[in-house]
Amino acid sequence: MRSRYKIVELKHPHFITCTIVGWLPVFTRAKYLDIITASLTFCRQQKGLLIHAYVILDNHLHLVVSSDNLSQVMRDFKRHTAKEILTIARQDNKIWLLKQFEWFKSGHKGLSQHQVWQEGFHPQAITTEEMLRQKLEYIHYNPVKLGLVDRPEHWRYSSARHYLGQEGVLEIDLVEL
Repeated sequence: MRSRYKIVELKHPHFITCTIVGWLPVFTRAKYLDIITASLTFCRQQKGLLIHAYVILDNHLHLVVSSDNLSQVMRDFKRHTAKEILTIARQDNKIWLLKQFEWFKSGHKGLSQHQVWQEGFHPQAITTEEMLRQKLEYIHYNPVKLGLVDRPEHWRYSSARHYLGQEGVLEIDLVEL
């Protein structure tokens, strides 16, 4: 994964964004969303990823996460989910989507026929409590700002529920505020 963004502050949580190429709306059905939630759960259970907050929308996701090897975990996450998304798209005969992934393929991806994710994940170290609060609010209010729900906790694929003491689709590692 090529990116000009480097993770240098491993002791801090990071705000990251993963975006589908061309902002294509991929996560509109449960089976595509399940790929993301299952992979994040695997990374949390098997790779030491701490998930402090998340929101999954139709074409991107935001996370506040921590890990001793965040670059490698995110590389593996994106690689695995891309393969799974392509597999499901082929099974669903989503020719248009597959053609888009083929068209957006970067020139340096010589061994791949498709590109699902935009390069990088734009890690931003969260170094203050104020910054953490701002990122949590941004993540949780994203579906509200898009007009998808009236309240953050109404969005199923968000950690907003966790911060209100409710259950969500992913287990998370709450941060005390």
